[in-house]
Amino acid sequence: MKQEIEIELKNIVTKQEFETLVNAFNIHSFSTQVNHYFETPSFSLKDKGAALRIRFKNDAYTLTLKQPAKVGLLETHQSLTKEDATRMIQTGKIVPGGILNLLHSLSVLPDELQYLGELTTNRAEIIYKGGILMFDHSFYFDTDDYELEYEVKDEQEGRKQFLELLQSHHIPVRHTENKIKRFFLEKQKRSK
Repeated sequence: MKQEIEIELKNIVTKQEFETLVNAFNIHSFSTQVNHYFETPSFSLKDKGAALRIRFKNDAYTLTLKQPAKVGLLETHQSLTKEDATRMIQTGKIVPGGILNLLHSLSVLPDELQYLGELTTNRAEIIYKGGILMFDHSFYFDTDDYELEYEVKDEQEGRKQFLELLQSHHIPVRHTENKIKRFFLEKQKRSK
């Protein structure tokens, strides 16, 4: 089990803005990652500002619990076998380990967890001014969106650099929910 603090700045961009940025940064290759999301029917994780997913990337499966931290999010990662990941997706049952223990400490009942679906992202990453700049094109349900993310160590300095980057490409700052929230909002729309 591995833990890290993630400080990420995000901005939704239009397809045209995305293509302009990809050209400006000379991006040619993207990798694909698939996020599988879990939640309880009463949204226990969301109510605690947390999220639970399995990510399939580079032929590996990782179970991740995101929780609020003083700055950014605390991410706890647990490696999974393909069989464990498949079983979790099929049944909603969490495998034993550190994340299961953390769910208990959050008073989230693991037996209530359900698999809600997947979001696929084509991502390119580059090092940019001491952080990691990510170009994401995501697909979920019948929707797709484009997003620029900037993962940094220092929130204040990172925000300044991110805003300068957006401004230099004439991209307005847009309130941007994280991927799991966008996924849930789209799922809710479709269930009405």
